[in-house]
Amino acid sequence: MGLGAADDAAVYKVSDEQAIINTIDFFTPVVDDPYAYGAIAAANSMSDVYAMGGEVTFALNVVSFPERMDPATISEIFRGGAEKVIEAGAVIAGGHTVTDDEPKYGLVVTGLVHPDRYFTKAGAQPGDALVLTKPLGTGSISTALKREVADPAHVSSMVESMTRLNRVASQAAQAVGGVKAATDVTGFGLLGHALEMADAAGCKFILEMNQVPLLAGATSYAADFIFPGGAANNKLYYENKVTFASTLSEDRQMILWDPQTSGGLLLAVPADLLVDFQGACADRGQAHWVVGRVT
Repeated sequence: MGLGAADDAAVYKVSDEQAIINTIDFFTPVVDDPYAYGAIAAANSMSDVYAMGGEVTFALNVVSFPERMDPATISEIFRGGAEKVIEAGAVIAGGHTVTDDEPKYGLVVTGLVHPDRYFTKAGAQPGDALVLTKPLGTGSISTALKREVADPAHVSSMVESMTRLNRVASQAAQAVGGVKAATDVTGFGLLGHALEMADAAGCKFILEMNQVPLLAGATSYAADFIFPGGAANNKLYYENKVTFASTLSEDRQMILWDPQTSGGLLLAVPADLLVDFQGACADRGQAHWVVGRVT
């Protein structure tokens, strides 16, 4: 898996039993708390390995900080990232830092997967159920936070969602076998990433808005049209490939374009495996929502 068919991560076959997954991601702060920022950035960076069906083995820090940034703040960002990687059963094995006017943090992540069992964006088939494993709304809520109009309770639930690893959801899909298609919902929003999967598979995706989970507060901020600039960019780039029901309001449409940070997995689950997958999620305490179907 490389540049020929762009996917969530690079996959390199080492042997008949093992392939390496490699990915990188980093971004500027999305919350005020440095520990939470580090944990969110780490979870987001590792997510691409889980979107490919793998397990993380180790990671490297990728960091830029202003010269006069408080060392205690830097330490907390590193601690948040390191503890999230440890939660994934992996380690931070090094990294690289540069000075910059704006702080940025993330990881280069290396994982492993069986070469016959990795997920791709292109594996969806007509009849598959579309399953989402985290609610939407992080872009809208984080924008409200930047504008200082966010309810602290909404911010707290957003942070909890963003720091939750996609590892368990990926493991549930691997446990049932037969799941071939997945991606993680991040900067292109639910619709952008769903379109990547649909185009790669040559299929049509039908999503049901009333089944899409939303974080607490997301609808109220959407009603006030509080969205990051990326939501409008996503709409502009992808909207000619999407048909909305006439009853769906503009603010609800924009929620589907909302860029997500450390969002959930979107999986195309074969219909005959859906009950098994839902059982595997329930056994592991993994939330999931059937949000549509492949045709």
